[in-house]
Amino acid sequence: MSQEARPPSGVVDVSIPSVARMYDYYLGGKDNYAVDREACEELSKVVPSTQVLAINNRRFLQRVVRWLAREHGVRQFIDHGSGLPTQDNVHQVAQQVDPASRVVYVDNDPIVLAHGRALLEENTNTAVIQADMRDTDGILNSPEVTRLIDFEQPVAALFVSVLHCIPDADDPAGLIKRVADRLAPGSFLVVCQLVSEDAATRDFVTEFMRVSTQGQWGRVRQAHELAGFLDGLEVLEPGLLEVSTWMPDADIGPKQLTQEWIEFGGVARKS
Repeated sequence: MSQEARPPSGVVDVSIPSVARMYDYYLGGKDNYAVDREACEELSKVVPSTQVLAINNRRFLQRVVRWLAREHGVRQFIDHGSGLPTQDNVHQVAQQVDPASRVVYVDNDPIVLAHGRALLEENTNTAVIQADMRDTDGILNSPEVTRLIDFEQPVAALFVSVLHCIPDADDPAGLIKRVADRLAPGSFLVVCQLVSEDAATRDFVTEFMRVSTQGQWGRVRQAHELAGFLDGLEVLEPGLLEVSTWMPDADIGPKQLTQEWIEFGGVARKS
């Protein structure tokens, strides 16, 4: 959303649905309000795979963080649009591989800040900041980030299920490029967003979420558009996929019974 449209810092606006709280509800969390649950229920009437999609997306996040930490030695993560804390958060997954791993969570929802700080108050290698994820300079120059992140070393910048929240006018491809430009060679960009090849689904969900969240939404896109966000970066195998099929492990998530929309994404590396 625009900076002008945001509620004052620290104020939780419970009169409109929050994408972070809707996601929390779909994952079975309790940090949501009636307005969020009602929006989820209305959305699921038209796109019934949404809860399964959210669960599979969360499991993709956990797999990709574990893979980056184990296979590529990544010890620094910046999670843009992190949402509310749940089980097996980024810092928990990364620190299982190496307790010295450092993680910064970024979200513009004040309830995320409150819950995140309560969760992380004894974890000195992790921080949470309230910021608009489009404010690249403000985020990367913030005291929490400069304390934890060494930009001379590889970093994994995560944009998991958040790019659809950014309108075209705010240039999500430009956001990915700005962040990539600030990172050291050998860094990684993890991206996924909601896509649909069905025009009616794209139009309905985009308008439903735009109205429900009073403009705090971008657009459901097509798969080729996400690929275009990664120009100049090396997309790693197995490529950009429906996320439940990205390096699935024994903990296979529930199957989407319908495919009206999917979470689509993968991992790219900066040379």
